[in-house]
Amino acid sequence: MASLLDPTARGRVILVGAGPGDPGLLTVRAVEALRMADIVIHDGLVDPRVLDLAPAGAQRISVAKKRARHTVPQDGINALIVAHVKTGAIVVRLKGGDPFIFGRGGEEVEAVRAEGLRVEVIPGVSAALGCAAEAMLPLTHRDHSSAVSFVAGQCKGLADQDWSGLAGQGRTLVIYMGVATASDIAEKLMGEGVAPDMPVAVLERGTCEGSRALKTLLADLGAMVDREQVASPAIIVVGEVVELSDAQDKLARWAKVAENIA
Repeated sequence: MASLLDPTARGRVILVGAGPGDPGLLTVRAVEALRMADIVIHDGLVDPRVLDLAPAGAQRISVAKKRARHTVPQDGINALIVAHVKTGAIVVRLKGGDPFIFGRGGEEVEAVRAEGLRVEVIPGVSAALGCAAEAMLPLTHRDHSSAVSFVAGQCKGLADQDWSGLAGQGRTLVIYMGVATASDIAEKLMGEGVAPDMPVAVLERGTCEGSRALKTLLADLGAMVDREQVASPAIIVVGEVVELSDAQDKLARWAKVAENIA
């Protein structure tokens, strides 16, 4: 990969993947970009220690998003980036995970290029990779999974998505943004033929303080999310590889509690 565009050039934007949370997972290239920023336009989940890598005088602008409540709509973010680049600033657009995996980085690149401005993308460790590594959950495995797919659990509604064949024996399905629709996701997958006893893990706040890795069976997914009060950010992993992980078996624990009550 070439150097960071022209180090002396002004008026450009660098989309930077901040990784899943732990600042130690930033790439060297991401750190270099942050240290030269005039403006940092960042997601809400970015660790403050990552923001501290930018110069003290750099302006920091939060465009935090939460389910059904965006402080700045995507069109507004695009316009904000373009406006600052046009002033001659070096703009770092800092995004959680990787800019091109459910980060809407593609839309931002299109907006910048449409204005004839320069843009570069620095990849980051995606949530799926970072959270799975922390939980010792291999997304592929010679004996258990030869394919892995990434889907969004709330993008345009579950009914609009065709997941047929993405989950099941020998395959791993990773679901982003699926905590709020966990019960619907389980019903959808079982309706498409995935066995109710397929192992599933929920990786909450992966690589960050307070992270949890929980596992159960697909039929219990929604109930487990409710019992354990799982909150975003979290990803869901469906597949046999879950059994290889260090995730806590919450179905077994719940069954034991129920047995003791009985």
